[in-house]
Amino acid sequence: MVFYFSGTGNTQWVARQLAEATGEELVDMARDKRTAFHITEDERIGFCFPTHGWQPPRLVRNFIRKMELSIERSEKKPLFCYAVTTCGDNMGEAMTILNRELQAKGLQAETMFSVIMPESYVCLPFMHTDSEERVEEKIENAKRQMTHIIRIVKDRKFGIVELEQGATPRLYSYVIGGYFNRKMITDKKFVVDVDSCTRCGKCQRVCPVGNIKGIPPQWSHDGSCTMCLACYHHCPVHAINYGTITKKRGQYTFNSK
Repeated sequence: MVFYFSGTGNTQWVARQLAEATGEELVDMARDKRTAFHITEDERIGFCFPTHGWQPPRLVRNFIRKMELSIERSEKKPLFCYAVTTCGDNMGEAMTILNRELQAKGLQAETMFSVIMPESYVCLPFMHTDSEERVEEKIENAKRQMTHIIRIVKDRKFGIVELEQGATPRLYSYVIGGYFNRKMITDKKFVVDVDSCTRCGKCQRVCPVGNIKGIPPQWSHDGSCTMCLACYHHCPVHAINYGTITKKRGQYTFNSK
């Protein structure tokens, strides 16, 4: 079983490849309302998520806390649990944080990977989408890496750890990322230019947590927003912005071409 969460499509692309290669069920942690899952003796269990502020998204952590697993085990075929995170640059100690949540459920991801993908977070002064050339370069590198990851997951190789943690992962995840995830995950700054809005409803459809209502869009302000920016990046006319900072920023959604 492959559990995943994705906003702009990077992680969905990773998770779909793993599910197709292993023949195992793909479960969207944002949209699947189940909490109980049965893992057969033949199944692997994988968690695929984007790094948000050098941590797993709150949505992912909450999903794991609520999940109830029934797992078949045997000495001949121990449970193979793995995790893959996508990130624009590095992921700090996001996997350490994920494993704390998994350990509370009697799990541990022993095989772990980070996959560098095109940047999608654009809500800080120094954050921009990648150039077209850099997007293409990252995706081509990721394609080669996924061939490698799929082979390892299919062969159930325990203990493979290939993570791009950055120069100071604890600072990234627990200080900067801690502040980011406590204070900056909010939908309160989203605005829509009603004159530009085409009333297509795409932002409402792509929001993974159902946080957007009405046309033109209105955000619920109920704490469910993950700041995945799916609404911003998918808007076909750039009518959605996060305050004024994104007005001249680019948009990105995954396209493998």
